[in-house]
Amino acid sequence: MTEKPYVNKAKCTGCGTCKDVCPVDVFEIKDGKSVVKNPDACIQCRACEASCPEKAIVVKE
Repeated sequence: MTEKPYVNKAKCTGCGTCKDVCPVDVFEIKDGKSVVKNPDACIQCRACEASCPEKAIVVKE
């Protein structure tokens, strides 16, 4: 099964770090929070998960 990123909206501050580090344009900032706009593009590099200062992103099945 393919892993997908998940954003915990309660923790997300909308800083945009995930959007900036993602090499395949999975994220966008909408209404001040990060959202997964293109989950099928995720290559499971986990850069978003590692770089999120709020630990609001997990990559899971």
